[in-house]
Amino acid sequence: MGEEIRDPLTLEDVARAAGVSRATASRALTGSDTTSTPARQRVRAVAERMGYAPNPLARALAGGSGTRVVVAVAGPRPDVLEDPYMWRVLGATAAVCDGAGVGVSLQWLPLDAPGSLARLGADRSVRGVVLCNTTEPLLAAVPDVLRGRVASIGIGSVAVPSFDVDNASGAAAVVRHLYSSGRRHIAMLTGPSWLPCSYRSVEAYRRTVEAAGLPARILPGDFGFEDGRTGALEALRRWPDTDAIYAICDTVAFGAMVALRGLGVDVPDDVAVAGFDDVPAAAWAGPALTTATHPVSRIAAGAATAVLEEARVPPATWYPSELVLRESA
Repeated sequence: MGEEIRDPLTLEDVARAAGVSRATASRALTGSDTTSTPARQRVRAVAERMGYAPNPLARALAGGSGTRVVVAVAGPRPDVLEDPYMWRVLGATAAVCDGAGVGVSLQWLPLDAPGSLARLGADRSVRGVVLCNTTEPLLAAVPDVLRGRVASIGIGSVAVPSFDVDNASGAAAVVRHLYSSGRRHIAMLTGPSWLPCSYRSVEAYRRTVEAAGLPARILPGDFGFEDGRTGALEALRRWPDTDAIYAICDTVAFGAMVALRGLGVDVPDDVAVAGFDDVPAAAWAGPALTTATHPVSRIAAGAATAVLEEARVPPATWYPSELVLRESA
């Protein structure tokens, strides 16, 4: 005969064997102080003898702590979730949360619907939220119920601590290097105008070239490869004497180098190209890309830790960016 199949133990089974109500058993196993010491000890002893383990999801929901951290990414379209940068944020957040037995999920926050944060606040399964691509309207929309359980990668506020790279100093270091290497007509391919972190890089570029007595040449764009390709073509069309291109990120820089190569323009002899992020492919590009570091994993880990621990941290934590010199500039 086959082995007898038993139904899984339930909290009701433990309560019945311990001679208490289901509610008392639940409080005893979740550590509630409202349960008397003898009852708590009896329930726990019975549970151990019977081999009962509380369902972690039910336990977290009962205690109001939640079972998952949401990486909530703001953007005009859901394809913002496909950015490799977000994969790195998600992976680092998962590594931190795994040690606490907490899951991680990814969610898009439409720019025109910041009220979606209220739905996260009402969801009892949500332990906390890591905001990405944070904007002022998004910060203003954080509901009171999430206060202390939200951290931002990007801009923050007194109530929402922020963690980010000091991309202003990184951008300035790249542009100063381009100038020191003899470049005098430096164009910048920027990121999306709605994103505050783009402003920091643009302003750093503008201050640096103007301090050197050079003209500011700024072309709007986004973070994609195609933005770099079209941006480089437009820079040469608009300013034929361009001798350097600084891209808002490495992916844009890769697109720029492909466009220049298609025109027969040598990198770096004719036009130098530099990016920002120092993604692994930067070292493999042809030529290898000069860039500045962006410690994404450390930033995301800091934000996730603050959410899990509901810790008191400074309103803003900045991570340094360092210049990485390679063949492209």
